[in-house]
Amino acid sequence: MRRCDVLRVFTRGDAGGNHLGVVTDLTGLDGEAMQQVAAELGYSETIFLDVDAEPVPEVRIFTPAAELPFAGHPLVGAAWVLGGADASMRCGIGEVRATAGPERAAVEVPLSLRVEEAADGVEMAAAAGLPEPRGAWWARMPIPYLVLEYDSPDVVAAARPDPRALAAGRAGEAAYLIAGAGPGRAKARFFAPGLGVFEDPATGSAAAAWAAVSAFRGIPSGEVRIAQGDEIGHPSTIELAWSEGICRLGGTVRRDGSREVAR
Repeated sequence: MRRCDVLRVFTRGDAGGNHLGVVTDLTGLDGEAMQQVAAELGYSETIFLDVDAEPVPEVRIFTPAAELPFAGHPLVGAAWVLGGADASMRCGIGEVRATAGPERAAVEVPLSLRVEEAADGVEMAAAAGLPEPRGAWWARMPIPYLVLEYDSPDVVAAARPDPRALAAGRAGEAAYLIAGAGPGRAKARFFAPGLGVFEDPATGSAAAAWAAVSAFRGIPSGEVRIAQGDEIGHPSTIELAWSEGICRLGGTVRRDGSREVAR
């Protein structure tokens, strides 16, 4: 048996957040075994943290169905585990700067420059049973995320995509719905059935995709608090800021016990 610590990342106070499995005992684990552990845990993501790697700790991130080069809530959770006002770790996109305190953590990553308008975004949304967006873009994180902007947070909250149709379409791995909800606030939801996660409670990488889209549209800097997860019983808040080509993702973290897995 192997112990896995469980965190809730991007909580709203003490409530909600996105569950994260954190494994620091990597003895005998290769990529296939890590994938099996992530599937057994069943969280949207599990992070495997090698604290002894040099020159900085290294991580690998898995959903129940696939390995990811980059994901926000696992990196923020790992930053909290590492602790300290100034730390770094290495993931699939390179070295990431991290900071953490007793109840909070944040990471800084390069702002993606690979953004383009999704010419068929309206058609893709319709095929998946999603409302018609007012704007659609592809942002590579490096997995391509379809970012759909709406006029109202109520439209985002009411969205009911068709799981099979969404999974079968081009946006099946990452579809992000977002709408402004007042000054410095936004409402978002994220669907990734192709990665084994129909709806994610709090998605830092998708928030980073929105920052990249905003920069692409001529907004080089900004700050926004993104509400997510309410529709599935995991109220979450992501604190997003971007400027000068850097995106910062942060929020509160809570420990939620531990589990043992068979491998």
